[in-house]
Amino acid sequence: MQNGRLLSIIILGDYMEKVIVIGGGAAGLMAAGKAAERGKEVHIYEKNSILGKKIYITGKGRCNITNAGDIDEFMDNIPGNPYFLYSAFYNLDSEKTVEFFNSIGVPTKVERGKRVFPVSDKAADVVNALEKYVRKNKVKVHTDSEVQSLWIENGEIKGVKLRNGKTEEAKSVIVATGGLSYPGTGSTGDGYKMAKAAGHTVTKLYPSLVPLKCAQSFCERLMGLSLKNAAVQIRDKKGKVLYKDFGEMLFTHYGVSGPMILSASRFLIGRLEEGLKLYIDLKPALDEKALDNRVLRDFEKYANKDFKNALDDLLPQKMIPVMIELSGIDELKKVHDITREERKNLVRMMKNIELDITGTTGYKEAVVTSGGICIDEINPSTMESKLVKGLFFAGEVIDVDAYTGGFNLQIAFSTGFSAGINA
Repeated sequence: MQNGRLLSIIILGDYMEKVIVIGGGAAGLMAAGKAAERGKEVHIYEKNSILGKKIYITGKGRCNITNAGDIDEFMDNIPGNPYFLYSAFYNLDSEKTVEFFNSIGVPTKVERGKRVFPVSDKAADVVNALEKYVRKNKVKVHTDSEVQSLWIENGEIKGVKLRNGKTEEAKSVIVATGGLSYPGTGSTGDGYKMAKAAGHTVTKLYPSLVPLKCAQSFCERLMGLSLKNAAVQIRDKKGKVLYKDFGEMLFTHYGVSGPMILSASRFLIGRLEEGLKLYIDLKPALDEKALDNRVLRDFEKYANKDFKNALDDLLPQKMIPVMIELSGIDELKKVHDITREERKNLVRMMKNIELDITGTTGYKEAVVTSGGICIDEINPSTMESKLVKGLFFAGEVIDVDAYTGGFNLQIAFSTGFSAGINA
């Protein structure tokens, strides 16, 4: 009798200490590692065959781990519920994140815009270090293992039910399944379904930090052309400026992409059906008068040449045929025959290339998902559900999102950290 009672206490004790993490991405790996450091028995269930699949493609394969900005800069770069994250950032800010990665064998460097990258420029090094970190702390990793649903009784988490029919008990469950962006990496909205089934509200979801589609066919002709120092404005039908920025952009076969455009897409959520226009200034350092003087000098230099051969000093080679077309000037017209009005029109075109925005490329190319599990139903200090005891959330599945620059991965690490130390 006594032995049976002792056995039941041991079994109950093991159950009480067990933590299940659903998802082996940035948030899940951090959560699992921190929970294991506290002596918990931790299990990661990842439906992919490898851990960190999405991390591999972040920062164009270089992994923009975080940003070296202060808390105010973080708040300014998080349009999606920034103040919910104060406690999580207090637990793990960007400085502590850098220290953490240095401690697990990933030295870092700071680049333009205070972006923090591994010195190796390899996202694989980040994934490998995180995997070694969790395994060192005796986290049990189950790849090719999909969680079908949460097991909840009387408002309390009891464990999870796997796709293969098995049921696993746990005192705490951390949902870190990601959003809907880059579905090829396994982010297919599983966490939203689980949260809804648990009684949580999921706000409207949108692809964010995503390339824009444009109506103009010349975008395809410019495909691959990168503009390093352009300025853009996005205006509504009434001409009101909704967004403006200066920096790098890229033409694609369907429209435009690049850092500026990805950030712009976050401003346009819910407004893409309004007939918005994108204006590109190829020479933002010069006003129209200064640019006209510059063009005049070039025209004097190439006075006896055809117009199509007089723009090499002004524009990238790939842009010249398009600008000739937009200007309306015959490409074979001699430069000395170009009228003042034609020259002025060329200058206006270079300062105001107009594109009609028709939509986005959707979740398949979106960096993050905007929207998610309602923050009012999550304790910001612990990431625990206010509706279900023992249920925690971390990362993109929560209704928080940021611009490019390392801010989104920091959100994943910080919320994962908070869930891990409280589960």
